[in-house]
Amino acid sequence: MGAIIHFGTDGWRARRDGDFTEEAVARIAAAAGELWSRMAPGAIVYVGYDTRPGAEHFACLAGRVLAGCGLNAKVCDRPSPTPAVSWTIAHDPRACGGLVVTGSHNPPGYLGIKVRMDDGGTASDDFIDLLEEVLEPTAPSIHGAIQRTDFVTPYLDELCSRVDADAIAQAGLRVVYDPLYGAARGCFPLVLGALGIESVEIHSADDADAEEIHPDPIEPWVDDCERAVVEHCVSAGLINDGDADRVGAVDEHGTFVSPHKIIALVAGHLVRNRGMQGRVVLNLSTSTLTKRVCRALGCRVTVRPVGFKHIYKEMCKGDVLIGGEEAGGIGIPAHMRERDGLLVNLMLCELMAQTGKTLGALVAEMEEAFGALVYGRRDLRLENEVIEMFRTMLPGLNPHEIAGETPVAVSHMDGLRLEFADESWLLLRPGGTEPVVRVYAEAPTARRRDALLEAGCDLARGGFA
Repeated sequence: MGAIIHFGTDGWRARRDGDFTEEAVARIAAAAGELWSRMAPGAIVYVGYDTRPGAEHFACLAGRVLAGCGLNAKVCDRPSPTPAVSWTIAHDPRACGGLVVTGSHNPPGYLGIKVRMDDGGTASDDFIDLLEEVLEPTAPSIHGAIQRTDFVTPYLDELCSRVDADAIAQAGLRVVYDPLYGAARGCFPLVLGALGIESVEIHSADDADAEEIHPDPIEPWVDDCERAVVEHCVSAGLINDGDADRVGAVDEHGTFVSPHKIIALVAGHLVRNRGMQGRVVLNLSTSTLTKRVCRALGCRVTVRPVGFKHIYKEMCKGDVLIGGEEAGGIGIPAHMRERDGLLVNLMLCELMAQTGKTLGALVAEMEEAFGALVYGRRDLRLENEVIEMFRTMLPGLNPHEIAGETPVAVSHMDGLRLEFADESWLLLRPGGTEPVVRVYAEAPTARRRDALLEAGCDLARGGFA
């Protein structure tokens, strides 16, 4: 009997020395292949993979299993950023979907599988439910032939065509690029070079530190990029996670620029400099600063639960300019209805080039106009029974006072979110696939934010009793 496989918010993951096995990968590919072959017999499926040990082997195995289901399986001939797979699917009317073998932003000891549908977007809950239903307990014995294909190069060419190449070339930008040892290493600097941007790439090849760094573009994993920006005196640092669908940045002073600020800057760029309009879709955990900026742009803000799949659903309805999440996943549906950390990097470069301002100056200008806020998140690991008790209590939880303040608004859309008169807020959410309660807070000062985080952690531990 094979291991129990359960998909999270954006795929399935397991340890490379544990449940991530040939049998598990083959079972998932067979289940997806069965569903796709019912929907579109003989259609093309694209399979990508990142730079982690064994990823290419598992991608080829998945492709052979998909081919055994009667599908035309094309496996990339090199490591492929997830946005490259999504874009390729979205622009091929013969494609019914695809798989990406990637550890994404997870620790180096993990690998996973992401499922993409015929528009390049993440699989719906209904499709994943069906996939889990048809999963067989053992691996299939029928395999077919695969075709090795380069679908990274056409995607990179598309990125170059999406920005003002002349303005960027004339700006003389210099950046540090940090792929965090991920799938965009080596290839994204080619795009930067083609646009006239001089880049210094770090974490570009496996070394002794590769197993020590989590490929997540947040602190502390961006510390090396912060130092490199100062050392090389460049315009900015651009960072992506392990499969390049998430983004982070560092300004010219070596200061981390959060995804919240990146969403606001890119939204402003699309409206002011590109003349675009539409709704902005944000997760419940996104900064109030981002919402202030987007409303001032004349964009209606739609707030959805945490997870990009909820943003994707709004994109499918139309009239969305940009969608983004606190974790760094940002998508521009005019490009495709999925996250693309590489395109967002280029949007920041185009913004700096067209305005003649550094990233730090752009952030300072925004905070001066809309107020500086201090954001924080803690992942609180608790016993399963404590988390289940908290989850049970959540729907009726409505504290009258938190950290000495009375909430003025309460939401149970996704966990518990409390907002206060000064626009500070606190959010508590039980993890979907881990024994953790995520506690988020934002306030005008670090002291107030920390008080909210402490109060939130106490509440999650059982302070609701």
